Amino acid sequence: MNDRLAPGPAAFALMVLLCAIWGMQQVAIKLTLPGISPVLQVGLRSGGAALLVALFARLRGSSLFAADGSARPGLLAGLLFALEFACIYAGLEHTSASRMVVFLYTAPCFTVLGLHWFVPGERIGPRHGFGIALAFAGILLAFAEGMGGRAATADYWIGDALGVLAAIFWAATTVLIRATGLARISAAKVLFYQLTVSAVIMLPLSFLMGEPGITAPTAPVLLALAYQIVIVAFISYLTWFWLLTRYLASRLMVFSFLTPLFGVAFGVILLGERMSAQFGMAALMVVAGIVLVNAPERSR
Repeated sequence: MNDRLAPGPAAFALMVLLCAIWGMQQVAIKLTLPGISPVLQVGLRSGGAALLVALFARLRGSSLFAADGSARPGLLAGLLFALEFACIYAGLEHTSASRMVVFLYTAPCFTVLGLHWFVPGERIGPRHGFGIALAFAGILLAFAEGMGGRAATADYWIGDALGVLAAIFWAATTVLIRATGLARISAAKVLFYQLTVSAVIMLPLSFLMGEPGITAPTAPVLLALAYQIVIVAFISYLTWFWLLTRYLASRLMVFSFLTPLFGVAFGVILLGERMSAQFGMAALMVVAGIVLVNAPERSR
């Protein structure tokens, strides 16, 4: 029996805020890259946030290490989380950021399909499917300009494939959380599994890859890293996993289509990039898709 609720106005507002935070993360990563290597960034972000989650759980008097049968799916969720980010950073070595965003944000499509197949209470109807397709079409339209202008090469498509693979890992993580015992434990413990496993994998991986590491620990670099650790990986992810314990994941996941739009908007505001009428139309398509997925069913 599914005990998750359809999200209401409060959940909608939280999801929009989370998407804005995740969109701003792209700016933070760009500010951090000149001083800290990318894979090391992921490891430091995960490790720092894991310590904050452990402190948060201790202050609340809850145990992150109690035997509750969640270890196996928890470790698997952490592995999927780490693989997702490994694919993103590896893919960016082969393809453009705009193409990576498009392919990464196919994740909601994979998620709702996975939930439809593996979680009975998350089954979707034709209207929801159309809403997802409309929102994703909006993403494609928003990034169409970024995708054009350069002939695709075999190397380019390697990056695109890694972007799709990252989306599959992200979707698999969400489905795993909803379809296993992770759905019955605290959001803090679910997040702790993912952050800890990610840090354990990414920190030595950075060394094995021969990354230069921390090369310029300036104030802007450290502040941007702190934003990733405290605001993104700790506060926003903890809130996201808490939402997953209360609401239908398929209804929440579609909001993630807003994230790359926020990323572009922050680029316009903070980096002086141009916003076209095409982007405005794309944003309307995304919002329309969200409304279709989340509009309440008519009572019979």
